[in-house]
Amino acid sequence: MEKTLINRHLPIVAIVGRPNVGKSTLFNRITGHRKAVVLDTPGITRDRNYHIAEWEGQSFLLIDTGGYEMDPEQPLLRQMREQTLMAVEEADAIIFLTDLDEPMNPTDDDVMQILRRTRKPVFTAVNKCDNRDRRDLAAIEFARYGADRVFGVSALHGSGTTDLLDALIDSLPDDRADAMPEEGIRIAVVGRPNVGKSTLVNKILGFERAIASAIPGTTRDSIDTTFERGGQTYTLIDTAGIRRRGKIQKGAEKLSAVSAVMSLERCDIAIVIIDAIDGLTDQDAHIAGYAVDAGCGVILAVNKWDAVEKDNSTAGTMVRELRDELGFMRHAPIIQISALSGQRVEKLFEIVNRVFVEYEKQIDTSELNQWLKRATTHLSPPVHSGRQAKIKYVTQTGIKPPSFVLFVNDPKLVHFSYQRYLTNQLREAYGFEGVPIRLRFRKKAEDSPFAPKKKG
Repeated sequence: MEKTLINRHLPIVAIVGRPNVGKSTLFNRITGHRKAVVLDTPGITRDRNYHIAEWEGQSFLLIDTGGYEMDPEQPLLRQMREQTLMAVEEADAIIFLTDLDEPMNPTDDDVMQILRRTRKPVFTAVNKCDNRDRRDLAAIEFARYGADRVFGVSALHGSGTTDLLDALIDSLPDDRADAMPEEGIRIAVVGRPNVGKSTLVNKILGFERAIASAIPGTTRDSIDTTFERGGQTYTLIDTAGIRRRGKIQKGAEKLSAVSAVMSLERCDIAIVIIDAIDGLTDQDAHIAGYAVDAGCGVILAVNKWDAVEKDNSTAGTMVRELRDELGFMRHAPIIQISALSGQRVEKLFEIVNRVFVEYEKQIDTSELNQWLKRATTHLSPPVHSGRQAKIKYVTQTGIKPPSFVLFVNDPKLVHFSYQRYLTNQLREAYGFEGVPIRLRFRKKAEDSPFAPKKKG
């Protein structure tokens, strides 16, 4: 019987609300991490934190947004407001967090007006409900929002969060990919402002005559465009670069980065645009890192190549520099393009198709275990404190990206350097160009057909 492999696409849950209601504290409570900085100062979360959370076996990407402000005048507050709107647009479900001690705050009313316009599940949670009396009071004070249920929670102490998460999980799709209509290969074009994202998207869509659909979003009229090219269906995922020019907000580069995070969670292939004139920047590296974290296939596209003075060694020098400075992206193909003239755009799609094949690649379990035997014979796991990891067998558990579980006598004995060795050996044996590889190490099970048989 053919094995069903798991796709990467995770549901997205956003925590929204005005500043200083406890969003970051609730984020830390749900994820079990202290990734978000928590201070008793309004607006401390200036850009979104994100982390994979799990409840009752269901994983989801949790987003902690900056606080929403009504009619903000400061540029920073405008950016925080924009982030909230992005999160509402991209999320599958939304936790609207308020504060029991401020039940009549007009900003809460403003946020709720926005949330009423979305057809997505919205869970109204009232923070600082540390006991039953305060939870009962929350249900009364916030009944005006018309929610089917108001969840009184204490983000600090955790009370009430179980009921909130149970209801949240019931609303999420089990697999975002299965819930999507047929959209072919989903591509996100991401990068810093002014590197040519919009120009590339316009060039791609300008070539097409078979536009299949334009799927509207919610709050900010985002458009994911599905089209056909050379007999293959593609969907361009909306990012800051894909939005119509009149919709793009002038702001800091961080706004582009956090928008990219949301788009990357919905795509199969990320085309990371780098400006050939500016060269690689720290922000480019951050965005490439987001793509790896999201599990996307990645292509590095060096744009504005026509504007660079070149000789016979220019292209090779650029590739070597990117390989050196983006060591974690050595698996990603690199292409020099001109979005303005269309130079190598057709070649770019050839690479997209090639990487997507790698993204969906499946390897038979028996073949994988033959590979494992060769890899461990060539280089055995190192000995630590007199003990050595003994990897018994391996199986592929997922695609998009390719994911593998290796069963071992003690996962703690597998040093990160040996994990890197195994990843490199997988690439050498099976390719996986442009896609991340996920390895997980588990304590060996005795009932696998690849586990050693007990004597007698």
